[in-house]
Amino acid sequence: MAAGGGDPAASPMKTPSWAVRIRGADGEIAGAGILLTPDQVLTCAHVVDRAADRLTAEFVGAADHSVPAVRARVDGTAYVPETRDADGDPSGDVALLRLERPRPAEETVRLHRLFAPGREVRMYGFPYAHNGGIWFRSTVVGGCGRDGQVQLSPVNPGELASPGCSGAGVADSRTGEVIGMVLSGQLDQHGNRFSFMSPAETIARHLPRLKPRIVGPTAVDERLLPAADGASQDLLDEPFAQRLAAWLRDDGSQVKISVVEPGDAARAATLRRAITLADRELRTAVSIDRASLDPPGTVPSAGGHDLAVDASGLTAAEIAERIAERIGLWQHPEHPPLDRIRASKTSLNLVVVGVDEAADPPDLLDLLDVLRAGGSRLLLVFRTAGDCHRRARERLLARPARERRARLVERLRDITGPLAEDLHERLAAVVPSGVRPLDSELVAAHAALAALLRADEDDRERDDDRDGDRHHDRDRDRDRDGDRDRDRDGDRDRDRDRDKDWRYDQDQDWHHDHDHGHGHGHGHDRDQDRRHDRDGGLHQDRRQVHDQDQDRWQAHGRDQDRWQAHGRDQDRQQVHDRDQDRCQARGPVQDRQHDRDRDRDRGHDPVGDRKQARAPGRAPGHTPDLDRYELLADRVAGRLRAGVAELDRLRDRRDELAGRLRGYHVLHQHSLGGEEDPAVDDLYLRAHALLRTRPCDVRAAEAAVDAYTRRVEEHGGGDTR
Repeated sequence: MAAGGGDPAASPMKTPSWAVRIRGADGEIAGAGILLTPDQVLTCAHVVDRAADRLTAEFVGAADHSVPAVRARVDGTAYVPETRDADGDPSGDVALLRLERPRPAEETVRLHRLFAPGREVRMYGFPYAHNGGIWFRSTVVGGCGRDGQVQLSPVNPGELASPGCSGAGVADSRTGEVIGMVLSGQLDQHGNRFSFMSPAETIARHLPRLKPRIVGPTAVDERLLPAADGASQDLLDEPFAQRLAAWLRDDGSQVKISVVEPGDAARAATLRRAITLADRELRTAVSIDRASLDPPGTVPSAGGHDLAVDASGLTAAEIAERIAERIGLWQHPEHPPLDRIRASKTSLNLVVVGVDEAADPPDLLDLLDVLRAGGSRLLLVFRTAGDCHRRARERLLARPARERRARLVERLRDITGPLAEDLHERLAAVVPSGVRPLDSELVAAHAALAALLRADEDDRERDDDRDGDRHHDRDRDRDRDGDRDRDRDGDRDRDRDRDKDWRYDQDQDWHHDHDHGHGHGHGHDRDQDRRHDRDGGLHQDRRQVHDQDQDRWQAHGRDQDRWQAHGRDQDRQQVHDRDQDRCQARGPVQDRQHDRDRDRDRGHDPVGDRKQARAPGRAPGHTPDLDRYELLADRVAGRLRAGVAELDRLRDRRDELAGRLRGYHVLHQHSLGGEEDPAVDDLYLRAHALLRTRPCDVRAAEAAVDAYTRRVEEHGGGDTR
């Protein structure tokens, strides 16, 4: 049974009970519908327009094999006609009908939220000559337009949705769930055949009253929704919003990594805004009206992401299960979700917020790497630019970029090597008459290869720079350890001096007591005491001055040592700063997968982003644009192969002309019977010489051979062609 009652939509052995045939006032079939509740039918707005004021819903899958007909009307304001924006993108075209008499509840079906790109779906419609209904099969291609509609491609050309199919339910062949409604079919001027459907989320946005009849997890976690009080609606980080909108509109970058710190309210609000506007179900007319006042380029298209997850506190297994549920991998629940995702070979646009706050970030990075390798696009948001952020950049951005660049280098080497040699071999054999010159293409390929090799050299220089930084850090640590050792030595020397001073004072005190105890008169004693006190005080003053001077000298020595160590650090820092300046003069690394402005400032990798100064004479430049170079490689390889094929045809034509010339020459010799004909022989020699010349001008040789054969035929030699 399908969710909410009714027959499983995936069963092709019987007519689904929820399939509705809609007729207009003239009795003609206007389209199809879906029985969602006992007295409500979902259909297209243009089906209602075609049926005029009188609508009849006919239930071709009734249990008693009859075809009950029930009058219907538009259910209040549940009518959203199709509109088109300035670019011609359609929107809306949904309507809800109210039946005069309800149908049994077991005949109804609920809509299901499901992301199913590349999967086969079926729709039950009523095209011309198939009044009882027929199944059509299609494959989900992907979202298109700003309304969140989904493009379908018919399995066979004859299965294109045609009039009578509008409003039909679209069922996922694997799960049997109804995931959307057919809008129209189209055959364009180039012969391409497409169908379009409105998925469950888009239907819920246009007709909010149907949300109770829509099941399945939403595409956005509740923790990522905007605040209910609307306090952050006026906060917008415009550059960040533009970069998010560009990625959600598929700017060509597969992985984007950003940092949104916990205290950055504007950046957090901007992220939630982008996630909301890119969701088919949450992108309401109110949010669009509010966003229309924002700067241009900050509003993403509906359907820009397929799932947005808040990873805070979740395990990688829980996130994988969330993804598997979203893409309909409910079969074989005993298998780990990661294995099901890998086996499905399904890709999606995934937003993960708080990657570094997950319960197990390393395992989550493993999951994200599997998704990336499978073709999924990833928007990853970190709370801090810490170790997890750096590991993600290396694993999901830097390493794939290096591998991609290595593959491109090998391809360009093949183009500039074996393929170019094949071309030059043909050019040495025949004149390229009618063949497009390919010198500029080869020059461009060589330049691209040189740029990529320079980028490889830059990577090696950065590795050397990191090694130098590690040596610098070790030297600095050794200097600091030396400072601490010298400080300890100075402290021990000072302690020894103080011990000496203390023993000296003790000796002085003993002599004083001894002299005082053996005196012979009080007056003499008092004079002796006064002299001793005066001399002792003077001695103590001198000792204090000596101690202070010695302390100052030792402190001065330590300061000197620290100053020398500080000078060494400053020298190294100046060298490092000059390297940094040269790096900045060369321009920042252009990484499409990373924000160039605030994302870089907030989440940069201090070691990974540092670049060594280029060798003398090397022009400053940016990291090669791999997308552009891949397109260049495709173009150059295609044109080189086409050029080689055309030159092969010229070479084959040359060989054909040579055989023809030999045949006519033998025929002519037999016809002369040993006589000579200088005029004909001259024609033969000229054609023969042209065919033997390298490179051979095939067109000139062809004209010379034609002249010779005509002359031979005029002399009665016949035609051997």
